Amino acid sequence: MKQIALITGATSGIGEACARHFAKGGYDLIITGRKADRLEEVKNACEQLGAEVLTLVFDVRDREAATRAVGSLSGRWADVDVLVNNAGLALGLDKEHEGDYQDWDIMIDTNIKGLLTMTRLIVPRMAERNHGHIINIGSVAGDAAYAKGNVYCATKAAVKALSDGLRIDLVDTAVRVTNIKPGLVETNFSVTRFHGDRSKADPLYKGIQPLTGDDIADVALYAAQSPEHVQIAEVLVLATHQASGSVIDRNANRDEHLS
Repeated sequence: MKQIALITGATSGIGEACARHFAKGGYDLIITGRKADRLEEVKNACEQLGAEVLTLVFDVRDREAATRAVGSLSGRWADVDVLVNNAGLALGLDKEHEGDYQDWDIMIDTNIKGLLTMTRLIVPRMAERNHGHIINIGSVAGDAAYAKGNVYCATKAAVKALSDGLRIDLVDTAVRVTNIKPGLVETNFSVTRFHGDRSKADPLYKGIQPLTGDDIADVALYAAQSPEHVQIAEVLVLATHQASGSVIDRNANRDEHLS
């Protein structure tokens, strides 16, 4: 019987890429997100890759909705083998003392509390079965703050701490925990950060070949498919010309940008 992967935030970016890669990797899927139409499109694409797919429409910030959605799973769908806590976002690039309260709340409620909610709803059953894998999508931003990234960096530092803490708490089980920390990835992430203003987002990727959602999904699937005795605890994935969250060499004349 196929294993089941539950992927949050599967409507775009890294989450959508994870859905496709896990479908190709032989998993059946439970995909979640806020947009029913986009979830249906991702579902159709993954079914064409051979996966059986369930969709759950809810916002991870809404704990009651998340609880109802997970509670609706029955039969084999209630036994999730891999949880990919991907749902997350950055909003704004303000100095900390000038930040927007609403942006702060959305980032904290999604990146930290949403991840905790899904962990609380799914992982007890994994521990009971003595089988499972939690893959948290963190960020290089969780390693060190960068200018005007303050609250977002803090939420991703929390993802690292929560991943480490969960791994410690599960050490007496066969449940594995992986924290994947991407660097510069070209998805809708930066457009969201600038509240839909693509003219501000696009320059972030100029002069460097960034990572893609597929690059990160490759890492997630590799971690999930590692032998049961192997726990890939943490992976930092950067573009070749990125050294940290704040050190990037941009050169638009490099050969890869001329092809």
